[in-house]
Amino acid sequence: MADLYFDEVIDVVKTDSQVVYDKVSRINARSEENDFFVELDVHSELYPMLPNEKHRMLISNSLIINGSGESKSLTDKFEYVMHGLLYKMADAKSEGDADVKVEVYISFGGLQLMLRGDPLKMHKFKVDQKLFLLLRKN
Repeated sequence: MADLYFDEVIDVVKTDSQVVYDKVSRINARSEENDFFVELDVHSELYPMLPNEKHRMLISNSLIINGSGESKSLTDKFEYVMHGLLYKMADAKSEGDADVKVEVYISFGGLQLMLRGDPLKMHKFKVDQKLFLLLRKN
């Protein structure tokens, strides 16, 4: 059964093409509700993300939704899915922000995610977890 670690609508602020590899864009985004900062590498040919677009982003430990006796997959509701490993967590201070934040780093076979947010909202994340990231245009 899927345990949700992150479920937010993110606003794409900036994209950088070819930062790491050809056909890969590095996305900078902010969540609408809980003040998360997202830096994410995506395969831009498979799933283009442009500035000022909104996307729903979900991070889960499983793709299976257990419902009324029938198992369903989260992939049915999303357009882009990656599977990776959480390899690092660190405390961080943002410029102009006195509050300490937690940064989570996940590698999806070379494509990277850095998620920065309030420590109270990051308590489920643990190093060496295997997680799924799912995206769909909102």
